[in-house]
Amino acid sequence: MTVFLDSSSRQAAHHAAEELRGWGRGRQGLGVALIYGPVSAEDRLYHSKCPVEQRSVTALGEALEEIGTQWSVLDPTQPDFIRELVSYDVALSNLHGPFGEDGRLQGLLDYLRVPYCGSGVQASAVAADKVLCKRVMLTLGVPTPGWRLWSGGPVNWGSQAVMVKPPFGGSSVGMSLVRDAADLPRALAGAAVESGGEVLVEDYIIGTPVTVGMLELPGGSVMIFPPLTTEATEAEFYDADTKLDPDSRGTVAVRAAELEPVALNRIARDTRTLWDGIGLRGSARIDFIVTDDGGAYVLEVNSTPGMSRDSNFAVGAAMVGLTHTDCVLAMLHEALARPPYDVPLPTPVFSSITATREAIVLP
Repeated sequence: MTVFLDSSSRQAAHHAAEELRGWGRGRQGLGVALIYGPVSAEDRLYHSKCPVEQRSVTALGEALEEIGTQWSVLDPTQPDFIRELVSYDVALSNLHGPFGEDGRLQGLLDYLRVPYCGSGVQASAVAADKVLCKRVMLTLGVPTPGWRLWSGGPVNWGSQAVMVKPPFGGSSVGMSLVRDAADLPRALAGAAVESGGEVLVEDYIIGTPVTVGMLELPGGSVMIFPPLTTEATEAEFYDADTKLDPDSRGTVAVRAAELEPVALNRIARDTRTLWDGIGLRGSARIDFIVTDDGGAYVLEVNSTPGMSRDSNFAVGAAMVGLTHTDCVLAMLHEALARPPYDVPLPTPVFSSITATREAIVLP
């Protein structure tokens, strides 16, 4: 059973940080493939609009430099991606959306026998598919806003405000808040462009948006960061432009969420349930909406949380005494401490000088 720690366990966090820093000193020269490139719509948007200094890949590279690893950015859109990938000791992905955090990259890494940070195929696939994740939430008894799917044809307006979302992808790309029935067809069409098919129409619940980061520490315990609330000062909700902040206007405020004990208890319960129920590993971030009466509804699960210096994840980590570099060390540690594969499979040999990671076991 997973041991969960919260913000009251600052001593445990301090001990973990010291252990991680000591472990890191023995990993000088570790080869890390930092996977990043314009694959999904979300990543293409960040690649084209987000200032370089605000990108997660920039902060991750700085952390890897501080740790003393031998790292390089590998772009999966380049033809030599796989050939280069197998030469590294571990992979740290900064891809989001389809092909990055939906299990497909994780499956490739599993096949190539390249250790990687974060959740595996199953958990990544569930978390990335908003509809499938909602169905799993209901099975686990975790409250989530009501929803329906639209795949074309007549529009069913339920007389209340809704959030229209592509079922895949993050950073609110293609998402819109619809308050008037007349605006629904346009919102559906916009989301369908991103999804290429079905669109998620979710009941809009008025409340406080709250996000909670989770980080796996040495020994397998999981630190649950204090809940944070995000307030968009120039938008109706925390939309893509606000998250990108391409003009560095600082139009979103991130702070500790001031919640009643009943809401805090529900959030703590549901984060634990989802971590174990979905099978998350390494790190994750779970987004909630909390109503005035203390109700807490899970909006989505992020198996590859953003890791810029000012990200919600990094802010939450700092509140328990963990630096951005501590978090990266924890992710690397989890990847490399994970039990070895139990089925022999050779690394594909792309040239005569490519070393295999495992010996082929012959009958």
